[in-house]
Amino acid sequence: MDLQLFAKKKGVGSSRNGRDSRSKRLGVKSHDGQFVTAGSIIVRQRGTKIHPGVNVGVGKDYTIYAKTDGYVSFERRGKDKKIVSVLPEHPTVQPAVSLSQDNN
Repeated sequence: MDLQLFAKKKGVGSSRNGRDSRSKRLGVKSHDGQFVTAGSIIVRQRGTKIHPGVNVGVGKDYTIYAKTDGYVSFERRGKDKKIVSVLPEHPTVQPAVSLSQDNN
């Protein structure tokens, strides 16, 4: 005698994963060489991934902002330290050797 039992109630699957938080929009907001006004946010970050330099301030949530009008400048110090500053004049690249030399 073969007897097969069936479930009285339909099994209902449940998932414990169906949620997510909103993105926080972190990252660099003003890039190297870009003009910013005082109070402009330059970097939104968690912790000091990028450290403050000249003419910038740090908010309580580690947001780096411009204290004066100027041009954003990113630089590296050492192997893994990044620093952002705001310079009053646009950083221009100076040629290492001038090409118009007179060799008389």
